[in-house]
Amino acid sequence: MTSKESILNAIKNHKPEATALPELLVFPKEPQLIERYEKGLNGNGGKLQQVQSLAEVQQYVNSHYTADQLVASLVDEVSGNVDVRKISDPHDLEHVEVAVVRGELGVAENGAIWMPEANVVHRVLPFIAQHLIIIIEEETLLTNMHEAYQKVNVAESGYGVFIAGPSKTADIEQSLVIGAHGPRSLTVFLLRKS
Repeated sequence: MTSKESILNAIKNHKPEATALPELLVFPKEPQLIERYEKGLNGNGGKLQQVQSLAEVQQYVNSHYTADQLVASLVDEVSGNVDVRKISDPHDLEHVEVAVVRGELGVAENGAIWMPEANVVHRVLPFIAQHLIIIIEEETLLTNMHEAYQKVNVAESGYGVFIAGPSKTADIEQSLVIGAHGPRSLTVFLLRKS
């Protein structure tokens, strides 16, 4: 018997008894979900804007970005000048100034937003744009990641990511740098119920 076989047999013979999984924890609903979400998002370097319609998002884009800047919008009600759906090579997105996308759900605990691949077309889009605008609806806000994981179905989309603020690092001299490896800003537009 080789040493490898000996080790594997020892592991097999000393395997611990299987134990049942613990009961799933249930947390109380957050009473001021929007305020808590905003606090979490701000803590990550993002900003929250509450709006009643997507026309307000269009006004924001028009007032903050010029016509010569590349705006990639995957939200039909917000116009852009880059059609991401017609781009086959993600490298062609390197000069995008702002990306406007929809998030599936927001997590108040940490300000994160679930973003499935279908909402971004190219996985790189939310990370390569200089500025990121994500639109989420008020009714999609959840209290914590436990609730989020119950709602997220990775098998459905194949890929997804939680985004919780603009790019940041504190590796260099322990100084926080925003926008070091990706978007320099994240603005979340919370579409309120009428």
